[in-house]
Amino acid sequence: MKKNFAHFTSRLALTAAAAMALPAATFTTLQSFDVTDGANPGAGLVQVSNGYLYGTAPYGGAHSGGTVFKITPGGALTTVYSFCSLANCTDGKVPFAGLVQATNGYLYGTAVAGGANGYGTVFKITPSGTLTTLYSFCSLANCADGEYPYASLVQATNGDLYGTTTAGGPGCSTDSRNHYGPAGGGGCSGTVFKITPGGVLTTLYNFCSLTDCADGQDPYAGLVQAANGDLYGTTLYGGANNSGAGTIFKITPTGAFTTVYSFCAVTGCPDGQVPQAGLIQATNGYLYGTTLYGGANCGPLGCGTVFKITPGGTLTTLYSFCAETGCSDGGIPAAGLVQATNGDLYGTTYQGGANCSTPGCGTLFEITPSGALTTLYTFCAQPACADGDYPTGALAQDTNGKLYGTAYFGGASGDGAVFSVSAGLGPFVKTLPTTGVVGEAVTILGSDFTGATKVTFNGVAVAFTIGSAFKISTTVPTGATTGEVQVTTPLGTFSSNVPFRVL
Repeated sequence: MKKNFAHFTSRLALTAAAAMALPAATFTTLQSFDVTDGANPGAGLVQVSNGYLYGTAPYGGAHSGGTVFKITPGGALTTVYSFCSLANCTDGKVPFAGLVQATNGYLYGTAVAGGANGYGTVFKITPSGTLTTLYSFCSLANCADGEYPYASLVQATNGDLYGTTTAGGPGCSTDSRNHYGPAGGGGCSGTVFKITPGGVLTTLYNFCSLTDCADGQDPYAGLVQAANGDLYGTTLYGGANNSGAGTIFKITPTGAFTTVYSFCAVTGCPDGQVPQAGLIQATNGYLYGTTLYGGANCGPLGCGTVFKITPGGTLTTLYSFCAETGCSDGGIPAAGLVQATNGDLYGTTYQGGANCSTPGCGTLFEITPSGALTTLYTFCAQPACADGDYPTGALAQDTNGKLYGTAYFGGASGDGAVFSVSAGLGPFVKTLPTTGVVGEAVTILGSDFTGATKVTFNGVAVAFTIGSAFKISTTVPTGATTGEVQVTTPLGTFSSNVPFRVL
């Protein structure tokens, strides 16, 4: 595990420089962790049906095993669960990844360590905090089912949840556990799995199944299901170019695997190197992501990139970080991106920025789908980095329009923080799920549904029930086609952030 944590603790020498002109954006530190309520949040947040944002802190809490927490959009934080509540941490330990709310209302996540065998778990938890351990990894001989799940889960259109482990798989012996970096094949380099909401796990693919790990090695990030039905992901290492620079892959829900792209395809790795974060699919159909290293500006190790890639595998590097003197535009983007309602993509770097005369700090940036980047905020703008330091998790856009995120270090106690950014984006609605057949139940989330009078699916009206100011329950109406979901309230008509896809 140490090599993966090194991505968050390595410090590169950077110098301060003037930042590019900033657009109107208001940054607010909402909460600072102090170990008792958790420490070092490294993952993004998710807005759930009760209106709260939920996240994880891998350390701290009542039993020093990490926490699940919820926070209001205004910043009131509550610890929902403290891991290692059971003897020997059989309930899990170190919940490094973010959560996902499934259609059944439960939140699902992973813990890197703990469980019945000590190699991590998959769990579900109610919004009020009742946790159930669904699966403990390394339950099969030689950890053939995988070990150390660092990534969050995704619920596919078939209802199952999909994820990855960074190690384990057939060929994994006690001697070979915990190896990271290029090996020579032979398994033990991570898996792709699916798990039912009730906890039945199936291993779909084992990495390093090809010579020299040409299929990739150590998938650190979660998956995304694209509009074509396939799941896409990244691996930290491996690939076809004998550089071990990482890959992009796709896998069908039943397990048919294809390597889509191998990084470092050109000498010097201007296309990027070591994609730690997962991908998102934008409304234009492209998949977007980041690499930790590589790019045009920093030599063999680079300073990271933002890229887009077609589902078929044609990659375009959109931006290479450290393009400005002293890396005032940021360096090493560890997190994935989010597409906001204005169509632009937002993300973070955990190094660089205008305030940084020493390593660390980091930035929050906006980038257009074609690659024009603007730095919105540089961390450590306050004494002792009270505003946050080292933002490593993906951002989330709340239905109130604001962006929310976490910083691994910094805050009032130095143990991490939760922040929000108001970038002039208006409120919207989002659906859970984002796809469905006619008659399927759909939950619509928003900021204030009080007095709502109308709900439509691409123009087709449907009956609905207001569950709370944040939640509407309805079904996909007969005659609906793929398009925006809209809710009319006394405050106006609000549209969904992504089109609802009728299957």
